[in-house]
Amino acid sequence: MPLPAGFANPLVVAIDRPDLASALSLAHRLRGVAGCFKLGLELFVAEGPAAVRAFTALRTPIFLDLKLHDIPNTVAAAVRRAAVLGPALLTVHASGGPAMLRAAAEAARSANSSMRLLAVTVLTSLDGEDLAAIGIEREPLAQAVHLARLAVACGIEGIVCSPAEIAAIRAAVGPEPILVVPGIRPEQSGLGDQKRTASPSQARAAGADLIVVGRPITAASDPVAAAEAILAQLEAAPAR
Repeated sequence: MPLPAGFANPLVVAIDRPDLASALSLAHRLRGVAGCFKLGLELFVAEGPAAVRAFTALRTPIFLDLKLHDIPNTVAAAVRRAAVLGPALLTVHASGGPAMLRAAAEAARSANSSMRLLAVTVLTSLDGEDLAAIGIEREPLAQAVHLARLAVACGIEGIVCSPAEIAAIRAAVGPEPILVVPGIRPEQSGLGDQKRTASPSQARAAGADLIVVGRPITAASDPVAAAEAILAQLEAAPAR
């Protein structure tokens, strides 16, 4: 599995910090170990685009995880604005529907940037009971595959899915789309609020292109050692 351009390794570290100073402090420690830094809603709401600009100075790829989900025109405008900030990856929700997905894909192409869009399928915090509660009768696997096919058909270049759906989604969408997999938990760590998880080596062996790890690294007493241990597991995994 070739890595996306500019990625030194498949480890994406979720920088879950509430302010830019602490986020940058953690990122500086992990620079050179992490293949990418993921910036999520908490930091973006707290610090805004300035946080993304500050991270681009580290010259490590940035995954801007905003999970955009709105009417097509609004999402397209947000995609164009995000592209100016220079992230390598940006998320939209596949459940936004075909018109929204097509508008997002066209906006990304017209932005004349290297940013790639990822469609979020089913959040790793959800299980079948959760989906039923919001009126979705499919089980998470079937729903994730359905949304992945839809997103790729609409021009989205990558998919975010749980470890449980990697093989089925790869079979459904083919070899080209990037598969980015959160819900990664080293064997010795707890699940937290994740329900559909796997170890780093299991996810990589199943066909994940990039794996996303947050608290098992960022909450560790030695984040660098925790990240290096995960990289060692990834290197030992037989990649498809």
